[in-house]
Amino acid sequence: MAVLLKRLLRRRRPPAALGRPLGRREASLDTHAGAAVRVRFAPSPTGFLHLGGLRTALYNYIFAKKHGGSFILRLEDTDQTRLVPGAAENIEDMLEWAGIPPDESPRRGGPAGPYLQSQRLALYAQATEALLKSGAAYPCFCSPQRLELLKREALRNRQTPRYDNRCRSLSEAQVAQKLAKDPKPAIRFHLEGEAPAFQDLVYGWNRHEVASVEGDPVILKSDGFPTYHLACVVDDHHMGISHVLRGSEWLVSTSKHLLLYQALGWQPPLFAHLPLLLNRDGSKLSKRQGDIFLEHFAAAGFLPDALLDIITSCGSGFAENQMGRTLPELITQFDLTRVTCHSALLDLEKLPEFNRLHLRRLVSDETQRRQLVGKLQALVEEAFGSQLQDRHVLDAAYVERIILLRQGHICRLQDLVSPAHSYLWTRPAVGRAQLGAVSEKVDVIAKRVLGTLPNVCAQLFSKMDSSPGAYGMALASHIMECAPPF
Repeated sequence: MAVLLKRLLRRRRPPAALGRPLGRREASLDTHAGAAVRVRFAPSPTGFLHLGGLRTALYNYIFAKKHGGSFILRLEDTDQTRLVPGAAENIEDMLEWAGIPPDESPRRGGPAGPYLQSQRLALYAQATEALLKSGAAYPCFCSPQRLELLKREALRNRQTPRYDNRCRSLSEAQVAQKLAKDPKPAIRFHLEGEAPAFQDLVYGWNRHEVASVEGDPVILKSDGFPTYHLACVVDDHHMGISHVLRGSEWLVSTSKHLLLYQALGWQPPLFAHLPLLLNRDGSKLSKRQGDIFLEHFAAAGFLPDALLDIITSCGSGFAENQMGRTLPELITQFDLTRVTCHSALLDLEKLPEFNRLHLRRLVSDETQRRQLVGKLQALVEEAFGSQLQDRHVLDAAYVERIILLRQGHICRLQDLVSPAHSYLWTRPAVGRAQLGAVSEKVDVIAKRVLGTLPNVCAQLFSKMDSSPGAYGMALASHIMECAPPF
């Protein structure tokens, strides 16, 4: 930071040349100069991994594997106040559970590490220093109170809140004076000039004139941590990211990111913004929905392939929408040019049927079936351990037979240890009182039946000279008449 502050006092160049505008780019998936395909999934560990994040990660994973590339997990943990304990570990655990482990990550390491943004602060400081030196960035000394007043005034006038770029015009002497009082100012990026047009691989040609509708954004906070805009540009550059596949909510920020690339003199990656995954009613998936987190589905016994199948079948990117695709089939069939701009509506009520389909596929494979036997043995032991009168029900042969017999009737392996299936593992428990009540009813029924026998026999003998058919009809009639109600 000391070096950075010294740079502030040097004569700053005018930000006239933020870089040459990008040339026309055709809608091609080819990387620049034939570089290797490298994509990243960059969630913030402010919560556990949910279905929306899984879908973004999956599309990155299958795109990388289809093109022989690398899938990178980078955790954007720069907002230290919102970090959730255990979230970073959960994200990587759930990616591994889902069968789409990263090639490089905080846990696995890799040549472009570290993979936690909080451990990459020196890179952001270097980029900020370069922007300050070129005049493309400047220090901002505005207090939180002043910024809040600007926001309130804009809202009162029914305008979009924006920074008024006040500190952009400070003289060198004013900067030096303010640095003496506030040696750690925030750094803002100078938005000026026409935003470059870019061709998104999903949404086509786009341009957002951010300078006309936004104030200069903060790129480095006073605590030395970057904001998303600077961090993602710096990290994507240094990690050699070739394609950025992210949610469509970031589409409007891409012009801002391209201006940063120009100012730093770096070649940007190709961008593909993915339509959002929504609930069936069109509402957004929310972390407040407890049932959207992957650990919920894992604990409930849903299969990873079923989740991957349902979140891709409700969207686009494939020639046909079909159930039952495995991960290798998703990789083979995925086509980024087939991804549309329409949001994907997720109907989780269909998940049990997806799971049934994938469960039957596992049962049909001998190796997978043996693994299912082991899992079901553990489930039975957990559910009925103290009630198991016959331990032979845990024998692999018996458990396998149950799976084969019931595979078409269950959606999850856990269904086989539900109360409705307890008879498969335990003997019925009947108390003395229940046995006594049954015995009483049996005695009553027996006496009534025996009491009717003389009349029945007499009537039957009287019909002996009738045809066999008449005899049978008479017998059935008398049984119905004489049998007591239960």
